[in-house]
This record gives sequence, structure tokens and C-alpha cells, in this order.
Amino acid sequence: MVMPDHIHLFCAPGCGQPPPVKAWSSYWKRLVSQSATALCGQWLPDCWDTQMRSQEHYSQKLEYVAQNPVRCGWVAHSEEWPYQGKINDLIWIL
Repeated sequence: MVMPDHIHLFCAPGCGQPPPVKAWSSYWKRLVSQSATALCGQWLPDCWDTQMRSQEHYSQKLEYVAQNPVRCGWVAHSEEWPYQGKINDLIWIL
């Protein structure tokens, strides 16, 4: 979900020993800034992360993020927000 002032990303490690979220965030910001130079220097220096511990928690966060543009008054229904999508489905494994 891309918002005017922040981005929500849901991700899962693709390996047994994932890098720290802050290191991954810095890497991602650097790659995006190289592709979209107008964003260079626009990123906050930190990031905020939440570890999902259950399918219920994951579902709640997905819904919270989906409602973000609705809460801001930009759309009436979350499906109307054009700046959202997914690359891969994250399969929840207990």
C-alpha cells in the first residue's frame, strides 16, 4: 500500500537467517532511490516493523492497512485506492 507520506509492506524472509529489518529497509530505500531519483533523500532514516505471530494477527494488520486510505478520506472503499497490490501471496505457516 503506497500512501502519500509512507508505504506499507508485508514481507517474509526467503531464507533461514533473514537480515535485520532495518538493514533490509535501508537496502530497499537505496534501490528505489536509484530508480526514482526524485525520492533520493526523502526517506525517513528509520522504519517501523511488526512481527506477525498468528494468522489472526496477520489478517487484522492486512485489514488495517487496507482501510488506511479510507480513514484518511481519500476513497470511500479500500478497493478504490489505486496504489496498492501484491507481488506474491504470503502463505501463513504455523
